[in-house]
Amino acid sequence: MDMHARISQLFQASIETKQQAMEVILPHIVQASELMVQALLNEGKILSCGNGGSAGDAQHFSSELLNRFERERPSLPAIALTTDSSTLTSIANDYSYNEVFSKQIRALGQPGDVLLAISTSGNSANVIQAIQAAHDREMQVVALTGRDGGGMAALLLPEDIEIRIPAKVTARIQEVHLLVIHCLCDLIDNQLFGSEE
Repeated sequence: MDMHARISQLFQASIETKQQAMEVILPHIVQASELMVQALLNEGKILSCGNGGSAGDAQHFSSELLNRFERERPSLPAIALTTDSSTLTSIANDYSYNEVFSKQIRALGQPGDVLLAISTSGNSANVIQAIQAAHDREMQVVALTGRDGGGMAALLLPEDIEIRIPAKVTARIQEVHLLVIHCLCDLIDNQLFGSEE
């Protein structure tokens, strides 16, 4: 195998997936950023969750808001529901892994908060239950999905927003998810604190 050619193929596949996605999801990213900004302006917070690489994305998003993205600015309220190992393991042990996010949302979520729910397949059972819990708590949902949106897409209400990556390969979906997260952070900062240009 020519490793240089393989790397070139992977880069090209990532570029093509991002270009295809941009044409489809751009308005949804704008809507999601506006929803999040409105929640923050109303003293709400953004909770985020996902599994595996999507858990990493949830934490990445939360850290960019809590700390900073590309400028100095006040911290913004965001909580990744994927980080507290004692809470995650106690819920998984005492109840079910499917409830590791939903139980936290029922405790921490408030009306007007936003849930960023991330799953490349859209079929993660614990993320699906998180969406149900968010709706029970009168929260709106931004769903980052891929493929056909899975069970998550079917649960979303008209006021929720799905950002579905039009791809089937998990790695490509994850790469676009990270770019979407950076777009959201940039748009949130610009709407709340003005453009730096």
